[in-house]
Amino acid sequence: MKNIAVIGTGYVGLVVAVGLADFGNRVIGADIDDAKLAMLNEGRLPFYEPGLKDYLKANIESGRLSFTQDVPSAIIKSNVVFLALGTPPEKDGSANLEYLKSSVDSIARYARSYTLVVTKSTVPVGTNRALGERIRTSGGSARIEMVSNPEFLREGRGIQDFFHPDRVVIGAESDRAREILGSIYSALRLNEVPFVWCDMETAELIKYATNAFLATKITFINQMANLADRAGADIALIAKSMGMDGRIGEKFLYPGPGFGGSCLPKDIRALVATGDKLNVDMSLVKTTIAANEEQKARVVVKLRATFGARLSGLSIAVLGLAFKSNTDDVRESPALRVVADLLEGGVLVRAHDPQAMDNFRAIFPDIGYYASAREAMRGADAVLILTEWNEYRSLDFDLMKREMRGRVLLDTRNLLNPRLVRKHGFIYHGNGQTIGSIQGKMGL
Repeated sequence: MKNIAVIGTGYVGLVVAVGLADFGNRVIGADIDDAKLAMLNEGRLPFYEPGLKDYLKANIESGRLSFTQDVPSAIIKSNVVFLALGTPPEKDGSANLEYLKSSVDSIARYARSYTLVVTKSTVPVGTNRALGERIRTSGGSARIEMVSNPEFLREGRGIQDFFHPDRVVIGAESDRAREILGSIYSALRLNEVPFVWCDMETAELIKYATNAFLATKITFINQMANLADRAGADIALIAKSMGMDGRIGEKFLYPGPGFGGSCLPKDIRALVATGDKLNVDMSLVKTTIAANEEQKARVVVKLRATFGARLSGLSIAVLGLAFKSNTDDVRESPALRVVADLLEGGVLVRAHDPQAMDNFRAIFPDIGYYASAREAMRGADAVLILTEWNEYRSLDFDLMKREMRGRVLLDTRNLLNPRLVRKHGFIYHGNGQTIGSIQGKMGL
């Protein structure tokens, strides 16, 4: 059993703390947010994440997991410290590392014996080595070693990803550090999870390269969906066929209104900033960023085309506010841009989301929020699906016809069967599923 401190109890930090405790370690989660810590010590979650609450309560009750605001005490009691702190973007897109710097300064000051510092935060290449040098010049007496161990947790599937990862990446540069991390993750090694052992710089870039590639893949299929719309082709079959190619794979080939969340947008901007700093061309990633913003804007452009450019005075039900299903996270959600554009166009917005309405209300307090999709659609001229919640896959079209004023349905996630929707008398627009003829559109 290791004594472990996890500094930072946000999404990543909490999943990591709970997971490490469930592996049999004694874990202290440290944070400066009193209200959050009070919730956690009572076994309550500060955000929505399927399955996490049960693991949280079980490990608190076992005595292996606790939470404190006393960061120095947590450091003193631990021989391994995981850093799971935010690296918010600066104006130029680069990562702000102040939280990490402050934490390693505390570790240098309070560590009493050999301490392994494991960075879970996503950081630019060279950060862990620089933090290690910062510790060495601090004058502390304890030997402290840095390790890069980037996280690959998907919101909505964090528990699954922690206990059943595709791989574990560890950038460690001593046998002692590798032995300690191998021991902490012994349960995963017994389950034959692949481990990638490398230097810190490689580990740091693995995380950024992964997120940049996924963002590019999403952007590519979105642009192909836009082309399919114009050409009268079916993006679902295009994506399915592409996914059958072993060189491509089927994942992340689902078109939508653009990607969002706390990771992809922030990380690819930071990667571009790193490229600029090192004078390396990152033009493909820059294009991905620009194209993703255009994809978000395209949603309202399609609505304008459907209604003859005029939106003012219309009532539109927006179904889905979180950036993806199974989370209440609205950070960088496409819904933020879409709702802003709708309001600018004079639209009355009627919103619903199973989990994210409170977080969205903090940004847009004056739009209508409704307890069910049915209530949101009542009297609406159009329905706009932005998030792939399962409950939106089984809408009652007969009920919608009775409740709605209009008959327009824009399905940005392709959740519904176009033929079935049109059979019920709706004007349906999917994403890359528009029925049309390329001959007419190209003048052939």
